[in-house]
This record gives sequence, C-alpha cells and structure tokens, in this order.
Amino acid sequence: MTDSGGFRHRTWLSAEGLRLHARDYAAAEGKARLPVICLHGLTRNARDFEALAPWIATRQRRVLAVDVRGRGLSARDPNTSYWLPTYADDVRCLAQALGIARAIFIGTSMGGLITMELAALAPELIAGAVINDVGPVLASEGLARIGSYVGNAPAFGSWGEAALYLERQNAQALPHYGAEDWQAMAARMFREEGGRIAADYDPAIAGAFGTGPLPADPWDRWHGLARGRPLLLLRGGLSDLLAAGDATRMVTEHETARLREIPNVGHAPMLDEPEALAAIGEFLDEVP
Repeated sequence: MTDSGGFRHRTWLSAEGLRLHARDYAAAEGKARLPVICLHGLTRNARDFEALAPWIATRQRRVLAVDVRGRGLSARDPNTSYWLPTYADDVRCLAQALGIARAIFIGTSMGGLITMELAALAPELIAGAVINDVGPVLASEGLARIGSYVGNAPAFGSWGEAALYLERQNAQALPHYGAEDWQAMAARMFREEGGRIAADYDPAIAGAFGTGPLPADPWDRWHGLARGRPLLLLRGGLSDLLAAGDATRMVTEHETARLREIPNVGHAPMLDEPEALAAIGEFLDEVP
C-alpha cells in the first residue's frame, strides 16, 4: 500500500516471528544505485526521516526507514529483548526479506550503534554508513539526560501540551526551533491513543537502556564498521553525548572516515540542517 507521504508500508518477521515495519521510498528514475537504510534513535521511529528519505530518493536511491521493534508500527516485544544485537538481527532479516545484498546505512544515535553491531553480524551488508552523533564511547552527561526521560513520557490531553513537553526537554539541543518545529516533532514522536497523546514507543525499552550484551571493548565495534568502508560521522556542535575528542579519534584512525560538525545543534542533528544535507549529499554522490 502506498501512503500519501510517497512511501509503501513494508512488514517483515524477526527471527522469533515478531512483525516489524518500515517505510519504503522508491528511488527516482535513473541509474540504479545502492539503497539506503535509515535507523532512528532510542525513543524515535521511522517518521524521523520523513523529510530526509524522499530527499535521498530523488538521488536515485531506494530508502527504507525502519521502525525498530517496540516503536512506531513495529510490534512491541513481549520478551523485552530491546538490545543492540537483537535490533541488528532484525535489520539483517529485513534485508534478507527484501533481497537486499548491500546498502548504505544512516544511523542516528541508537541507530548508529545498531549499524556498528550489524557490521559484526553481517559485514557484507554494509557498503558505507552515515553515523549521526554517536560513538563507541558515550558521555555520561548525555546518558544521564536520556535516562531521565526514557520510558517516563506522560500522556497528554492535547498536541500542544506534547509539543511544550518536547520543547522543555530539547530546547538546549535545538535552540533554533520555533513553535511549529516543536509541533512537528510531537507529531513524529507521539500518537493518539484512547483520546490521549502518548509517546510512540514501548515504555519497556527503558528497562534495557544501558543493559544487555556489550562487547568487551566498545571501540572494536567502531573499528569493525570503519575498516575499509566509506563513513561520514556527523556531530552536533552542542552534543552532550559524543565528545569532540572521541569524534576526532573515530575518524583519524581510519582513512575512509570523515567528520562533519553541525553547528549550534546538540544531540542529535535532525538531518534537515543545511550543513547536514550538504555533507550527506556529498557522501552519497561518492558511493555507488
């Protein structure tokens, strides 16, 4: 089924049979190029890419914007297996279901960590990646901020209240946002449920935040992704999650990686900033 937003709804099954969802944007006519798979942050969903995905599709690339399990239209996990290895295997199953052998990945925050995990699970699948404001080392300030709200979003009586809540949470990270921007963010992050406006994710993801199986050395995951692949690392100039020094280390150790800082934005750039779009466009032009 094609949505009015210019995408088709795609569903597939995880390894244990959970029904998952992604938006599928068809590539514009022209020379066939590698598809792009977009992975969102911890409490977000595929709607985060509703502007970026069609913009990329005009560049002759099919785009899949994933609802990670427990978010958006993907099923909630009764076993609360909300961990990076599980998410990575879900993406592997998506690619297998759609016959995608190789793709470029765009991962924001948690989506970037999923991409690193996927590089260990199915390295042949990743042709290149854009990693948005996340790294193998996460700053304690940002982790504390995220931990303070994940799973705790109240239900609201109106969309205006939801927008105001998001503004209070994110004004420091997005100082250029106005009232319409916060309303648009609310529409992406919340849904109407029983006459109330509620966060569009399973609150149980909070229980797995910062837990689950982790590599002995988190830098191994980054090196595994970056080794021999074209990579673009984006960092918000005001980010409290990815320290500037860690971002620099991530790219200086790999010839195929580059860093672009998005000024006056915290965690995480929304990927509609002119600087972000310019960097992503340049990167995509260089990858087949």
